[in-house]
Amino acid sequence: MDTDDRAPGRPRSAEADAAILDAALDLLIERGAEATSIEQVARRAGVTRATVYRRFPDKVSLLIATVEAAYGDPPPTPDIVDVEHLLAGWASVLADPRLRRLLRRLYGAIEDFPDVARAYQGSLGDQRDQARREVFRRARDLGQFPADTDPDVLLDLLTGAGWQHLAVHPDTCAVEDAERFLRAVLHQAGYRPGGHRRAEEE
Repeated sequence: MDTDDRAPGRPRSAEADAAILDAALDLLIERGAEATSIEQVARRAGVTRATVYRRFPDKVSLLIATVEAAYGDPPPTPDIVDVEHLLAGWASVLADPRLRRLLRRLYGAIEDFPDVARAYQGSLGDQRDQARREVFRRARDLGQFPADTDPDVLLDLLTGAGWQHLAVHPDTCAVEDAERFLRAVLHQAGYRPGGHRRAEEE
């Protein structure tokens, strides 16, 4: 039964919203982006295709909203306090079995359904990456990384380490283990949390 029946002008059903996003997340994890369709999402959510299309004009916008909801609808530009804050956030994701499966599906979408990867990067990914680079830049200026550290390379390094963790570590990994792994990677890049602001900038 369609849970979105309502008179014109009334707020759309929150139950339908949640059912659609939950169904889309389940299907995305089970089948991948390419094999997930609006029709399947509608059927699993117990709504009509029209109900889905009223909210999302196409599959790309539905999948992006699904991923955002899975991560708690974070702001487009995250407020990351410092490297420690960044490490804690990434470790919590790597320690969540469901989010790990989602990330692996999203990685596969780069090849199988590139439209969603391009749309996400253009609408949200670029500004979030810029926020992370700024965290690394501030840390470098505080002396927590070597003076010649390139924030772009550092972000690529940590991102690649995250994908490596998804590939070789069990989905039962504890958050402490995930953080230890990421911290070890940054340590090899020269990260020293107790660094001090460089003399020339004091």
